[in-house]
Amino acid sequence: MAHAKAGIGRITAAGVAAAAMLPYLTIKILWMTGSRVGIDDPGFGDDPALAALNAVTFGMGAVALILAVAFTMSWGMRLPAWLVLVPMFVGTGLLGDVVAVVPIAVLLEGPGLFDSGGPIQPWVYAVVYLAFLVQGAGLMVAFALYARDRWPAVVTAPLGRSPATATARLHVLFARGVLAVTVPLGCLHLYWAFGGTAGLAQSATRTLADAVQEGYRGLLTIAAGLALLAIANARRAVPFWRPLLVAWLGAGGLFAWGLYGTATALAAAELGGGPGGAIALVRLLETLTGLAMAVHGAFLLTERAAAPRDPDRLPFPTAA
Repeated sequence: MAHAKAGIGRITAAGVAAAAMLPYLTIKILWMTGSRVGIDDPGFGDDPALAALNAVTFGMGAVALILAVAFTMSWGMRLPAWLVLVPMFVGTGLLGDVVAVVPIAVLLEGPGLFDSGGPIQPWVYAVVYLAFLVQGAGLMVAFALYARDRWPAVVTAPLGRSPATATARLHVLFARGVLAVTVPLGCLHLYWAFGGTAGLAQSATRTLADAVQEGYRGLLTIAAGLALLAIANARRAVPFWRPLLVAWLGAGGLFAWGLYGTATALAAAELGGGPGGAIALVRLLETLTGLAMAVHGAFLLTERAAAPRDPDRLPFPTAA
């Protein structure tokens, strides 16, 4: 099957994302090779767990860089779908928070947002989060254009055009079960956003930025559950990409940030010590919920892609 060549929009977005990754990757390389640039405490980072964390996050950044290049090349359109979708699911889950929250947090707290009082100098946080912000926006735009060109029948058709399959009722039942989990999780984040402290570590300090992030996660978690149910029901005559985008970002955020929170709790890393108590259980539940949503979404997309369609009603041009 012939695929459309990358347009100027996809190339520009991917190029901006790739350029934004370079400062972050440079800092990681310096730290992994023994440099302590941007670090006040010379002994900081000697812990093997932190060294492993640096290696893992560098690897994630390198994968994102490769994907940005792939989105602009013809060979990128021939990559196995899972090789693109899995890292983008995790990546957009992590970066979606940054893109949505950091600009608001900076407006509320100013440059002081990046002064953690820890061993890492504020300018490092400023550079890294600016890089994440630009990288996330560029990568998500490039991926959206890539997906539109590679899977037009799946992405651009109306939601109501989803196929009626033998598993339709099972999909709806599963989506309702997911919603029964995402609503309490979302409400918990909203509770924390409005100043609630139950379940948080006693030593935890709450800032305006934390409140914004918790509020965003709470609303997105609930919206993602509703979006997945809308996709499973497939009754509304709205563009399919709208609920898909919400479900994708919400499930990706639950899985990626839940997994990160679980990992830091288990490793008890020096970067804040990781969450403890009930928070660790919440992060684990978020990880499992995001994973369940991803698997369910994969089944829904596979059935949608495999379903026969009426060529006269396709919302995109076909080859003669």
